[in-house]
Amino acid sequence: MAISRGPILKKCRALGIEPTVIGIDKKSNRKPKKNMRKLSEYGTQLKEKQKVKFIYGVAEKQFRNYFEKAAKTNGKTGELLLQTLELRLDNIAYRLGIGKSRAEARQLVTYEMLEVNGRKVNIPSYICREGDVITVRESKKSNKAIVDSLEVNKSRIVPSWIDFNKDKLEAKIVRRPVKEDLDFEVQESLIVELYSRN
Repeated sequence: MAISRGPILKKCRALGIEPTVIGIDKKSNRKPKKNMRKLSEYGTQLKEKQKVKFIYGVAEKQFRNYFEKAAKTNGKTGELLLQTLELRLDNIAYRLGIGKSRAEARQLVTYEMLEVNGRKVNIPSYICREGDVITVRESKKSNKAIVDSLEVNKSRIVPSWIDFNKDKLEAKIVRRPVKEDLDFEVQESLIVELYSRN
């Protein structure tokens, strides 16, 4: 069944996101409308939060939970929030090329395609840690969806915080990700400011 890209591209335009960031290799022919009205401070903060939520495919309740946990941890709240999102298993799968988009990677995790430290994990929101080893399950290595995704994404750059053996389809988290490892621009301080209003 064909998937409509229209609403997704429209959302990307509205949030100022390149479609390739969410795994869509397609651009809209439409020129973005010039918004004559300047966004308020709140509007700018809200847009930044909506952008990050949309990229990672996270609902508001879960996103807020990540923020609250980051706020209670020693360190910079915004950076810790982004680290948590990057360390989600579905995002790691996407970053490895297992899934053409984060949504497809999430689906493949749900279908029990991956193992973490030798144990089958089917929870997309599972947060990996430094030292964790993520592998495609032996019985799933010839799965068409995975083979096709890896072929399509063979030129995708795997971030340096992940050591990926493409032959074995095995990855190890060698360090926690930092902002510079992201594949999109973000002003996480705006998200912190937004939640600090409450």
